[in-house]
Amino acid sequence: MNLNFPTLQPAAPASALVETAFNFVQTALKDAEGGHDWFHALRVYQNATYIGGREGGDLEVVQLTALLHDIGDSKFHHGDEQIGPAKIGAFLEEQNARPELKLAVLESCERMSFRKNLEQRQELSLEGAIVQDADRLDAIGAIGIGRAFHFGGHKNRLLFDPAVPPNLQMSTETYKKKDGPTINHFFEKLLLLKDQMNTPTGKELAEQRHRFMESFLSQFFNEWNGTI
Repeated sequence: MNLNFPTLQPAAPASALVETAFNFVQTALKDAEGGHDWFHALRVYQNATYIGGREGGDLEVVQLTALLHDIGDSKFHHGDEQIGPAKIGAFLEEQNARPELKLAVLESCERMSFRKNLEQRQELSLEGAIVQDADRLDAIGAIGIGRAFHFGGHKNRLLFDPAVPPNLQMSTETYKKKDGPTINHFFEKLLLLKDQMNTPTGKELAEQRHRFMESFLSQFFNEWNGTI
């Protein structure tokens, strides 16, 4: 096995504003929970830039949305849904972003979360759809598994409890309040994402990551039951 840690060369920013957003987000998320930190934003930026290169759309909007989407995430602010949009809007105002750019980024950031789409699918621009795919890709596969257990540890949740079944019919409010074992999260969200991808590129990239999660869960349950 190659033990040399990979180095990440960020994709070229589409504008000076994107470059400024890099610095802003890196500072804003430096102490964030490890699954929603600067490195998460950077991975989503990389994924979104790649998908956008294949699917089209305004690359500046794509990159800004990817970088800013988790600023003020409500799950870390007692469920307050207004903090994120306020912080994003203030940043874009300070940078004198043109009004249509600000609106495009804010709309995409506010509509793309899994939670917001539980009861009714939100309408997204092409750019929003690209970033939603990029964000969801980071929630599945090896990174997604790591993020799930990191957040579960952050919330002091059980790894697994056979007596607590997944809730497959959650409303938006139920999802916000859920505190079940981390393994349940795979069935309540992560395994559903492959079929919710928007773009052909997102669908293609999700396939292998989805299979990896299925393999992991099979191994997990075998080990839990002491069968291997």
